[in-house]
Amino acid sequence: MVLAKPETFMNLSGVAVAALAKELEVDPARDLLVIYDELDLTLGTLKIRERGSPAGHNGARSVTGALGNQEWLRLRIGVGLDLPPEALAAGGRRPGRDYLLSPMRKADLAVLDEVLDRVATATRRIIEVGPAAAMNEFNRKDTKDRE
Repeated sequence: MVLAKPETFMNLSGVAVAALAKELEVDPARDLLVIYDELDLTLGTLKIRERGSPAGHNGARSVTGALGNQEWLRLRIGVGLDLPPEALAAGGRRPGRDYLLSPMRKADLAVLDEVLDRVATATRRIIEVGPAAAMNEFNRKDTKDRE
């Protein structure tokens, strides 16, 4: 296992991911896990997916573009506000750049600290039992309350 953090801008992270996959001669569909923040998920949640569209996330779009497909495992960490549906922008989107670039409140940092512990556990479970079993364990709605 190799843990890597690209030193590129987030919007260009796919270049670093693809270069590392090529250097290590791994199959991204089988041997890659990309962990990133997700504004469309509420702060304190996490979601594991084996494939899918970038859903507006520029870093995920960069990875998809650099790899040439959407077949890569991702663990998304929720950083979005918990807003009622009527408070969301058109199309059901959460506030974007201004929110993400603002300093986090202490209470939010505490929630993030807790979810990062679950991210570490989920990553270990993906390695130990595989993505499907880890998704069954961590993608359930009550996961946040159980741990």
